[in-house]
Amino acid sequence: MGALPRVREAVSVPVVGICAAVERVSWGVWDGYEVTLAPRNYVRALQRAGAIALVLPPDEAAVDDPDLLLDRIDGLLLAGGADIDPAGYGAEAHPETKGTWPERDRFELALTRRALERDMPVLGICRGMQLINVALGGTLDQHLPESIGDGRHRSIAGSFGTHQVRLAEGSLACGAAGTDGLLVMSHHHQGIDRLGEGLEVTGWSVDDDIAEAIELPDRAFALGVVWHPEEDEASEIIPALVEAARGALLSDSESDAPQERAA
Repeated sequence: MGALPRVREAVSVPVVGICAAVERVSWGVWDGYEVTLAPRNYVRALQRAGAIALVLPPDEAAVDDPDLLLDRIDGLLLAGGADIDPAGYGAEAHPETKGTWPERDRFELALTRRALERDMPVLGICRGMQLINVALGGTLDQHLPESIGDGRHRSIAGSFGTHQVRLAEGSLACGAAGTDGLLVMSHHHQGIDRLGEGLEVTGWSVDDDIAEAIELPDRAFALGVVWHPEEDEASEIIPALVEAARGALLSDSESDAPQERAA
């Protein structure tokens, strides 16, 4: 009997998958060593919010059957990273589109589409927001500096720039952030061009009206933001994902519980 409270507590701890890259790194005596890579701040943000973080490297088996992985998690975090291959949305590559990796794209697009079908809580960050858009048939502006005339959304290499964002009142983005205006950290040179099916833009850069947040209003929690909330310990965006995943986990646990027979 003494173990029962711990069992109930464990049931309320959601597992959130983080889609990861595979990169070549120098490590110890090794050069060009392939590793599965997920920035630590994503993991820390999930753990601070009370989730178990599960890193998900590209997996061809899951491309064919995403439920192999999705059945084991309660929420999905689509992390930032390299540009999406424009072939995935029917475009030719811009000269500034770099670092594409079609294997990662196939994996993450398959997981995203199926997770949205299942109404699993999904949060896309930077590349992850763009991935949600492409998964639903949207396209990307491959180089914003040509569209807006400067590189304000991408500062010098290896650092984040800051700017103000406004969020639509009553939107998921506004509710998750806890405010309709905030200072954010970002580093991106691509953005939304044609919006994917069913998506709404609910966040904009104050300076130039570039789309900063998108969401799928007919889902419980399907949100993309182009800024980096994992870099801000005070941000409520990732905790909102964890709460949505916890709610989904508890709902599934209740539906799986044996039903009492009528007297």
